Parts: sequence; C-alpha cells; structure tokens
Amino acid sequence: AQLVESGGGLVQPGGSLRLSCAASGFRFSSACMAWFRQAPGKEREGVGVICYSGGTRYAEFLTGRFTISRDNAKNTLALQMNSLTPEDTAIYYCAADLVRSKITAGWGRTSQYHVWGQGTQVTVSS
Repeated sequence: AQLVESGGGLVQPGGSLRLSCAASGFRFSSACMAWFRQAPGKEREGVGVICYSGGTRYAEFLTGRFTISRDNAKNTLALQMNSLTPEDTAIYYCAADLVRSKITAGWGRTSQYHVWGQGTQVTVSS
C-alpha cells in the first residue's frame, strides 16, 4: 500500500493551492481518507477526512477554507486550500484508514490510519 502526495510549494498569503494524493496497493474506494498537517515544533493534526459514503468532516480551525474531494475511479484524493495564511505553513500528509468506512469521532487521531504518504511541504509567505 502506498500514498504519494504532490502539489505543495510556496504561495503568498491569501492565495490558493491544490494538493493531490495518489493511492495504490489497497482498495481506495472503500477507505476513509484524510489529510493531516504538521508544522515545525507542533504535533501532527487532522485537517479533514472523507469516507466511502462521501461524507466529509473538517477541523474547526479551517473555517471553511479547505475542501477535500476524492476520485475513486482514479484512486486520488485532493485538498483544495483557499485564503491561505502563514499559519497554514506545514508539511501536509494524506492517510488511509483501511478499517472504517464511516467518519468517526476519532478521525483526527493519527493512530486511526494505516497508510501514510511521505508528505508535501506547503509554505505560505510573502
């Protein structure tokens, strides 16, 4: 099982960025998929999750700026990020939960996920 993120880079405050995650080696369509991020000196935190049912949930701190989507035909996960601020600077990871098919209260816990990508750096700076 493998996840490979792409799309990170340097963006100015207020800008947008779209991250992608390509999955292989497991049944992507039935997995709950999530995005996490980790800023320097901070713990990895959940950004959002999307499950087979199509339902999504986001971290409260996002205030509607990010959108998660998935293409089960292409085995890809995406994260559209708008109105970026310097506080969004972090390494962004995609992760797969191979057990659950519905969003649970613990979706933001790293221990719930079985497959992780290597991460992609997002830097928001002028």
